[in-house]
Amino acid sequence: MKITVPFIPGDGVGPEVTSAMRSILDAALEKTYSGTKTLDWLEVQAGQTAFERFGTYLPDETIQAFKTHHLGIKGPLMTPVGGGIRSLNVALRQELDLYVCLRPIRWFKGVSSPVLHPERVDMVVFRENTEDIYAGIEWESGSPEARKFYRFLREEMGVEKVRFPETSAFGVKPVSKEGTERLVRAACKYALAHDRPSVTLVHKGNIMKFTEGGFKTWGYELARREFPDEVASGKLVIKDCIADAFLQNALLKPEDYSVIATLNLNGDYISDLLAAQVGGIGIAPGANINYDTGDAIFEATHGTAPDIAGKNLANPCSNLLSGTMMLEHLGWNEAADRIYAALEQSFAEGFATFDLARMMPNGKPLGTKEFTEHLIERI
Repeated sequence: MKITVPFIPGDGVGPEVTSAMRSILDAALEKTYSGTKTLDWLEVQAGQTAFERFGTYLPDETIQAFKTHHLGIKGPLMTPVGGGIRSLNVALRQELDLYVCLRPIRWFKGVSSPVLHPERVDMVVFRENTEDIYAGIEWESGSPEARKFYRFLREEMGVEKVRFPETSAFGVKPVSKEGTERLVRAACKYALAHDRPSVTLVHKGNIMKFTEGGFKTWGYELARREFPDEVASGKLVIKDCIADAFLQNALLKPEDYSVIATLNLNGDYISDLLAAQVGGIGIAPGANINYDTGDAIFEATHGTAPDIAGKNLANPCSNLLSGTMMLEHLGWNEAADRIYAALEQSFAEGFATFDLARMMPNGKPLGTKEFTEHLIERI
């Protein structure tokens, strides 16, 4: 089998970590399947590189490639803070309706961690990708749109709680029953397929009664309606936790949680917190998936790190582990297992890029290229 995979090299360190990821995946596939299963890499562009070449940050050809092949992977992309373009990551998720941001979090022995027992962290976060504040519905302070929106709130809806209306910016977070149900359904199916002990709905429903509270209510209803036997037998345990309490519990008793289903902003905080507990976002993979259509884009979860771009210092593990998730998505688990084993052995012996090795008691720092060659040799 030969699968075409469109890939975006990315900005900053993106081309370096993407090149490393491709080389390691190719080596694992060759070792495992001897040429009978391969990836045909199709380069497409987005971000600063695309803007410089084509005058647009997200060319139509890139979107079409992902739609055609239903699969892809990307390096980190530049997005300015404040004005300018909105997040390209969000644009891709919205355009392709990739409603799950999947973030598995696990610890590799040998990787330094700020917590005493990182081995207790073993969670998979299902973060809703298309609603909440990431829908991007907001109006700038002082703009005609903000003033018009405030007038509507005050005159039509009777809202009197805006303390400084003249200088307030406004945002709206849509949370739907349909959006909640498809996310929670995917999380429940994942938990059952992977023998995970529980699904926890993380929300702020004690304050936002109808959005976050609706997420909790609809999630419970979906689980009980579509998985009645599994819930009744205890094979599928559904529970919930208020977001701020979860952030505390994730540090104090992470072993109590397995699969997390949550809205976008909560999931953003949670996935990075958990990544820090196992050694940092540099070893945190991610994917954006529509479990109904099968469309999926895998991604490095860190930024572009322009300060170290081109210096052979970048850690390729986030993009590599995302590529390994892509192999699992294709059902090529034997090749994925080879990569996991190579990483486990390397970290246990102290071999890592500089960012990880400097924190290891027996750290043996390697450059990006050298670490890539080291993993390929192990494979």
